[in-house]
Order: sequence, then C-alpha cells, then structure tokens
Amino acid sequence: MSKWANLKETCLLFLRLGATSFGGPAAHIAIMEKEVVGKRQWLTHQEFLDLVGATNLIPGPNSTEMAIHCGYRRAGVLGLWLAGFCFIFPAFVITAIFAWFYKEYGSLPAIGPIFYGVKPVVIAIILDAVFKFGKKALKNWQLGVIGVATCVAALYGINEALLIFGAGIVGMLLIAGINKNVKSIFPFVLLQAPAMLTSYSTAKLFWTFLKIGSILFGSGYVLFAYLDGDLVQRFHWLTRQQLMDAVAVGQFTPGPVLTTATFIGYQVSGATGALAATVGIFLPSFIFVWALTPLIPKIRKSKVASAFLDSVTIASVAIMLVVTIEMGKTTLLDWKTWLIAIAAFTVLYFIKNMNAVWLILVGALVGMFFN
Repeated sequence: MSKWANLKETCLLFLRLGATSFGGPAAHIAIMEKEVVGKRQWLTHQEFLDLVGATNLIPGPNSTEMAIHCGYRRAGVLGLWLAGFCFIFPAFVITAIFAWFYKEYGSLPAIGPIFYGVKPVVIAIILDAVFKFGKKALKNWQLGVIGVATCVAALYGINEALLIFGAGIVGMLLIAGINKNVKSIFPFVLLQAPAMLTSYSTAKLFWTFLKIGSILFGSGYVLFAYLDGDLVQRFHWLTRQQLMDAVAVGQFTPGPVLTTATFIGYQVSGATGALAATVGIFLPSFIFVWALTPLIPKIRKSKVASAFLDSVTIASVAIMLVVTIEMGKTTLLDWKTWLIAIAAFTVLYFIKNMNAVWLILVGALVGMFFN
C-alpha cells in the first residue's frame, strides 16, 4: 500500500471507531486490538501490548493515545495526528450536540434503554481483551505475581499511576536483577499552565484543560476530581450537578471519555469554548506520544527497560480486569444483563475477529426490547 492509501485507511478506521466505540478506555482498547491486530495485522500482539503499557506511563486518555500510537505505526507522523483527530472528532460533534440540547432545555434526552443492553456487551468486549492480553503478557511467574498483586491493590483503591510505576520498578528488580546504574527510565516534563486570572476568558478555559490533560493519570472518575476542584470550587463556572451531567455525557457517548471537556466548554462559552477546552485537554497526548513512540523499540533491546515494560503491561491488564469488575457491579444487576454479557462473550470467544460494533448495535436493540 502507498503512503496515502495507509493514511486513508487509518483515517476511515479511527473515524468509525470514534463514532461507535462505547464503554470507556478499556473497551476502546479492546476494540482497537480486534481491528489493528486481529483484522488488519498492522501490529503484532506483543507490539500492541507494548503500546498499552507505554500509554499507562504518560498522562492523558489511554484510548486516544493508543489511536495516536497506531496511527504513527501505520502512517508515520501525519498518521499520528490524523488518527488522533479522527478518533476524537465524532465524539466532539456528538457531545457538542448534547451540550447544545442541555444548554437550551436544561436536561439530557432519555437514552437509558439503549445503554441497558450496550453496557453488558462492553463488559464482554473488555473481558475478551483481558483474556487475550493476559495470555500474551504472562511470560513468567514473576509477572504473574505482579499482576495478581496489582489486581488486589487496585480493588482496594490504590492510585492507578502508583500501581503502574510501582509494578515497573518491582519488575526490574525481580526480572532484570538491577543493582547499579539505575536512573530514571521515563523522565517526563509536565506542562504547567500560566497563572490564572480571576475573570473568565476562552484562553483561561484552554489553559485550564491543557493543565488537566498534561497531568491526568487514571480513569474518567479521576477526571471528575480534577474538574470539580477547578471548575466548581475554584472558578465557579459550573454547579456540581452540571459537572456530573457533563461526566455522564462523556460516559455514554462513543469515543474518548475526555470529550466531557467539549460539553463543559460549550456550557461556559458556547462553540468557541467547546473547541478551546477540547484542544486543551487532548493536545498534550499528541505531544507525549510523539516523543515516546520512537523509543519503544529501543526499550525492548535493554534487559532492564524490557523488564520494566513487561511489568507495566501486566499491571495494565490487571487494572483492565479491575475496571471490568467495577463496571459489572453497577451493570450486571439482573438475569437479563447477565444473559446479554454471557452471550456477547461467547460470540467473541468462538468467532475470531468479530466486529465489536455489530455486537454493540445488537446490544442496543436488545436493551430497547427488554425495556
């Protein structure tokens, strides 16, 4: 394939995924694995797992960063930027529509019946990915110990970033036997926003979300804490109920959860604010991935760094499993949702390279039927 054909294929894939991928980062990554490894074979399972581990070492939304990584591997630097843009753009448009509706009418449309069926399917998709990733990532008993320990610690609410870096350090000690000349493996420079003015401006909105995008580790629930501190308590741009509604929109729309920023930006300053907030929160991810992705093949050549990356990868899989468990507690509440989840997992297990989008659509229809 020519360079332009690769770019076109990359753009079309991530536009579709951005418009149809529900369920948050773990589900998005699971769907990407099916597309870029199972169906298109752009990457091997090991290469994909290395990228999953790497994205957990830097701030920002993991699924968007995976899209950016995959775009770079398929179509170079231009593919990096276009893959990320295409993955974000559909969610930006959909979220902006919800934001307009909310600002005009003060509430969100009722879509509960659809997600009654979609959420169990999403859980099945993540479990299928965890099963595949786990088989590939579990290379020795030391990694098994690290994975189990990470899973237990995550269930007790230990910070995800601490678990990821802690797993990497323990892995270096157990697997590579480090005893000297160990300095930092991945030094990062966190972007700092300039001092904020007390009055509102679009620039202030941009810098606020740029700061958040530069330092945010963890899930969308961690994002809620950042936003509550700045937007509700410090600047008083939103009420807490408005913030909860914004996070809800990010959760039930397809694509990156961080398009919550789009919704908030629109409430604060209309279309200009939506654009400023969205660019601000996602821009650091492009920069971090651009800096990191050329280093990953070199990391594999070092015994110490390779042990670090293997440990980070198994910890990432463990955290994905914990995310699935937590989602299951609030989703699988009756026999209908259990039936949907089991049926979807069975289909994924026996039908290799099954397009997850079709399962999501079927789940939505079943959810409407049951309700």
